[in-house]
Amino acid sequence: MFAGTGSVTDYMFDKYDRFIINDEPLPADIPAEYAEVFAKLSEVKYEEQKKEQEILAETTRKDDLVTYLAHDLKTPLTSVIGYLTLLKDEPDISAEMRSRYTGIAVSKSERLEELINELFEITRYNIRHFELEKGKVNLSIMLEQILFEFGPMLSEKHLHFDSDIAPDIDVYIDVDKMERVIDNLIRNAVHYSYPDTEIKVRLSRNRETDQDESNDNIILQVINKGKTIPGEKLDRIFEQFYRVDSSRSSSTGGSGLGLAIAKQLVEAHGGSISAESENEEIRFTV
Repeated sequence: MFAGTGSVTDYMFDKYDRFIINDEPLPADIPAEYAEVFAKLSEVKYEEQKKEQEILAETTRKDDLVTYLAHDLKTPLTSVIGYLTLLKDEPDISAEMRSRYTGIAVSKSERLEELINELFEITRYNIRHFELEKGKVNLSIMLEQILFEFGPMLSEKHLHFDSDIAPDIDVYIDVDKMERVIDNLIRNAVHYSYPDTEIKVRLSRNRETDQDESNDNIILQVINKGKTIPGEKLDRIFEQFYRVDSSRSSSTGGSGLGLAIAKQLVEAHGGSISAESENEEIRFTV
């Protein structure tokens, strides 16, 4: 393959100039019959180094997030202790104030629970290793039920759903894992929506032929009005531990795992997920 083509080293560094072995340039006197082997070894090493860098970056993001979440735990915990202490030390306060203090303590306790769940999510959930347990389900009814369960959260945020769900869409999926995908997308939309706006939820069937249901594309879209996500952040939105809102003081910011998990679960089902954002609109399509 290399006979009569000039020096092996010239060829190697023309085609594989980014490849090294043991961080040293390839020797100049490689026999021609071994040149391709050295090139393959170099390519393998390059890929290994690339993966190591990705793992290091992911680990750094994870460690940073654990540190931030651990710090954030103090804020709601301090509030809970403070208001419960007031209730204990001031038995004669009015019923109105008692109700107010109790409500705040409950709200802060719920936030504390969210943060603790996120810590468990980070330490226990490995999205690269899971098995699907599929069964046939009516996705239309399943989606309507999930939206109904979000009613209290929407009311609290002064939001509402605008749903357009095609009836009787039967699919063969892992119900628990696909429910998690939908939950993550809806929760993300709720967190990042402007107040007093609507969240559009669309479920439709795009049949490529009238006869073969195996060619169906089931399309789910979740669309909300919120701050436009810049392109450079949109490209990273499905990365583990990546948060669009880098502010650590946000009371709504999650661990950055939700969308990464959704992507892995959707792809495990043979599907795809994408995100678009422009003109203060955010659209996720499964």
